Amino acid sequence: MTVNERVNLIVTNSLINEYKENGAVCIRQLLNKNEVELLRQGIDENLLHPSPHFGIASQPDHTGRFIEDFCTWQTNRYYKQFIYESPCAVIAGHLMKSSISRLYHDHLLIKESNTKQITQWHQDQPYYNIEGNQTCCFWIPIDSVSRYSTLEFIGGSHCGQRWLMPRAFMNSEAKWFPEEPGDVIAFHMLTLHGSQGTRENDNRRRVFSVRFLGDDVIHAPRTWITSPDFSYISQHIKPGAPMDHPDFPIIWKSL
Repeated sequence: MTVNERVNLIVTNSLINEYKENGAVCIRQLLNKNEVELLRQGIDENLLHPSPHFGIASQPDHTGRFIEDFCTWQTNRYYKQFIYESPCAVIAGHLMKSSISRLYHDHLLIKESNTKQITQWHQDQPYYNIEGNQTCCFWIPIDSVSRYSTLEFIGGSHCGQRWLMPRAFMNSEAKWFPEEPGDVIAFHMLTLHGSQGTRENDNRRRVFSVRFLGDDVIHAPRTWITSPDFSYISQHIKPGAPMDHPDFPIIWKSL
């Protein structure tokens, strides 16, 4: 099945409305075996040749290990091929109701088995040098992810007017999606999300994440250090201008 055939089968008004209302959707078996294998090879390559952004995000006295890396698609041929050839950019465009999908950055997240470190509730966009509503992040595991260690979301939290760091929520507001290789989660960059660590009998949790920007997203320099640090972009893109730069290529355009 071609990319366009998969997109036509998967992207429905119901899916688009769910993304708009909840700020997160799970798309089961979007990716084929070749695409999952591309990411597997890409992650292996990333670990062999980490970027300057590579870091350990877990406490040294905790069990397990949580590692991250960013912005390696330009030197990692497997990531680059996946970003340009998988259905993700096309689906992001439809979910964002945008005429384009512009790559923002890639992100590697690995939690080894029995990792104590949790990921606190947060929104992604406050860490970025952008403003706009048309955003889409894909969270793509290449290992089976249990209910315990999967990403959790607060449905509708992207619709508020403030950046939030909540402490507790009603159970009915939470959304979670145990996943298998081939499944993806797509979520808005203002949707609150977080995750537990991994348990002793859990798989290693290797995740590739890729972020896309739509028509209305503009450059918004911050007074704080963003993650990843894109402060150099201020030399090339004026505040309020589109993110038009070779580091942020347009991957998909509507016809």
